[in-house]
This record gives sequence, structure tokens and C-alpha cells, in this order.
Amino acid sequence: MSDLFQSPQKHQPLAARMRPDSLACFVGQSHLLGEGKPLREAVERGQLHSMILWGPPGVGKTTFARLLAQECDARFATLSAVLAGVKDIRQAVAEAEQNRMQSGRGTILFVDEVHRFNKAQQDAFLPYVEEGTVTFVGATTENPAFELNNALLSRCRVYLLRSIPEEDLVELLQRALQTDDQLLDRKIGVPEKVLRKIARAADGDARSALNLLEVACDLAREESGKLIVDEAVLTEVLSADVRRFDKGGDYFYDQISAMHKSVRGSDPDAALYWFVRMLDGGCDPLYIARRVVRMASEDVGNADPRALQLALNAWDVQERLGSPEGELAIAQAITYLAVAAKSNAVYTAYKRAMADVRHDPSYDVPIHLRNAPTKLAKSLSHGAEYRYAHDEPDAFAAGESYFPEEIAYRQYYQPVPRGLELKISEKLQMLRRLNSESVEQRYKNNA
Repeated sequence: MSDLFQSPQKHQPLAARMRPDSLACFVGQSHLLGEGKPLREAVERGQLHSMILWGPPGVGKTTFARLLAQECDARFATLSAVLAGVKDIRQAVAEAEQNRMQSGRGTILFVDEVHRFNKAQQDAFLPYVEEGTVTFVGATTENPAFELNNALLSRCRVYLLRSIPEEDLVELLQRALQTDDQLLDRKIGVPEKVLRKIARAADGDARSALNLLEVACDLAREESGKLIVDEAVLTEVLSADVRRFDKGGDYFYDQISAMHKSVRGSDPDAALYWFVRMLDGGCDPLYIARRVVRMASEDVGNADPRALQLALNAWDVQERLGSPEGELAIAQAITYLAVAAKSNAVYTAYKRAMADVRHDPSYDVPIHLRNAPTKLAKSLSHGAEYRYAHDEPDAFAAGESYFPEEIAYRQYYQPVPRGLELKISEKLQMLRRLNSESVEQRYKNNA
């Protein structure tokens, strides 16, 4: 465990050297820490409470926890959920209790990547958070509602930290050039347009922005007796850069969700944007291709059955040819799905049928629909009253029921008045009308 006031290590990276020493220097999160905001006022009054800091990497979760300890005159202790276990938790709590007895100061226990703790480890914090032995501050990049126990969540307030805006990152980079002793000593010139490109490449991550600036300064070239970071240097620095995507995490699923909803909303431009964002972040194109097939069935369906075939073709092209030809085929499928007529009628019907099957008993197959491969089956009249549709007028056996007797004539599929389903709807209405008339006539004949 480390303390806020321990001696700084030598050769710290720029991101560590630029760590703010007060809330006034904290970059971003104005929605939480701006003047007059409840969290800012609580910190300034020294009113500590346990909390979960949820947000992407590099937005200041650890820094804020340290400043919280400083502002509230509390001891700062930290655990990493990657390395620590229940034994470490108990040791941290014991040290917090000893510190309170000796100095009267409270302890902020900061747990980085708290979502990596299992249920038993998370439960180990509960009595100490409940008793106020420590002020628990957990940091996570994952949705706390899915990754943390309800018992722990109920004892903490959740604060969402957002990606840092480009303007704030540019301001941070300028401050580094103007205040960091090591950069000042080297008198490196960095044009504002280069700083903006660094901020844009950092993708809302302050630590990444400072790291990129530091690497760029190390590669600065001499021009007219001065060191300068120009666009050529920055291109070299960014050549291996990969944008934030966090495969398997919230960003991964959020961007897939955005693409799916753009297709559903008939916006091919937004759908293409999110598709390229995912590719830029390193997402496997085959995964996207599978999702596009799902969209073709769920959101286009029988309004345009060609959509499913086009999606399958794009998947096949990606598997056969790889990049970039396959990605272009996926883009073609995405744009087609986005502008195609939409229907979720099949998807809705499937869910309704699934709900009934799970809820209802396992009804027997009606006698007239059963197979009769043996003499015994035939002797039991299996299939005896079945009407062969092709022998009926227009190949339709009006009035025939294909459901179990207990639930005859249920309707799940309701085509929408769009695309091909408009024609399907007209056909289905006619068939259902013939069924109804046949059943009514049968009742009259039996009356």
C-alpha cells in the first residue's frame, strides 16, 4: 500500500509528474466537480462517503481518489483487485483502524479495478464500509450494475466519469509544456495544431495524451537550432496507435448497440460510422458480420428477405477474402439493411411462440398430424384425417388446424404494412379469412 505523501520516485513519466495537487487543477468531470456541484461541495466540506467511480481509462479515477484524501485530510491507502485477496483486505482494514486510534484520521481505501474482485472478496468489505472503518472508493471501467454485488452497491454512491473533452486535453498538454521542469529545460516547441491532433488521438484519455506528448518530445527534431515536434514526428508516434475499444467491455457493447440501432433507425451514415469505429478499435470483422446477419432477421425480416442473403454473402466474403475486401462487403450489407423496409414481425412472433411454449404444458400432437410409419401407428389412426394441402383448391386446406387441440388457431405472426410483408399480409389475411369461414361452416353443419 502507498501513502499520498510518500517521496516521489525518480524518472516518473509525464502523466505522473502532471498529476494535479488540487481539485482546481483537475481536468474534466465538470458535471461532478464543477463549482456548485453536490460532489464538489461534499468534498470541500470534508463529508466523506463511500463511492464507485465508473468510467473509461485515463479520466482521473485514481487522481480524484487521491485528491479526495488530501482535501478531507484522510489517509490514502490503495489495493489492486488484480493482485489483492481477502487477506490483503483485512490487513488494509487493520492498518486503517490502527491509524484512526493513533492519529484520529480516517482512511480512504481506494480499490482499483474493483470489478475484478469475486463475490466473496467484495463481501469482505461490507462490515467495514457499514461501520465506517474505511471510506471505500472503488474504480471500475465496467458497468457496476453488472459487475458488483448489490450489497456493496447499496452502500456506495456511483459516479460516472466521462471521457475528457478535446479542449480540456489541449489545455492539459499546454500546461505540461509550460510547467513541467523536464520539458521546460529542453525548450521543445509544439504547435497547437499538433497538440490538437495528440488530444484527438488520445480519445478522451488524459494519461494517453500525456504519454503521447512525452514520446513525441523524445523524438523531437532539431530545426534552426531548436527542438520541434512537427506533424511528421507525430505521424511516427501515432503509427502504432490503436483507439480505445475495450473488447468485451462496455465500450465494445455500446458501439455495437449504436450500430444496430442506427440500422434499425434507417440511418446508413451513422451505421457506417459505428462500423468503422469498431474496426478502428480492433474489433474482429467476423463478429460484426455475425451481428449484421442477426439484424437482417430481427429488424428487416420478411419486409425484404434479400437482406438476410446479402448479410450472409458479406460474412462469406469476409471469411474468404479477409481485409479489406470483406470489410467493404460488410459495409455494403450494413447500408442495404439500413435503407431496407423494416419489420420485426418475425422476431416478435418468435418471442411470443417461445413464451407460450415455455408457459404452456407439453400438448400432444393432434392425431391427424402424427406420422404413421408402422402398422401400429396406422391402426391408431395416426394421420388418418390429415388433409393433403396440394389436393385442395389453391393448395390450401381451409379450416385445417395444425396446432394442438387445446390452443387451436393462435396467431403469432403479424406482418407489417411495409416492403414485401405488405403482400404477405394481404395473402395471410385471405388465408385466415378462409380458415374462419370454414370453421364457421363446420359449426353450422354440426349444429
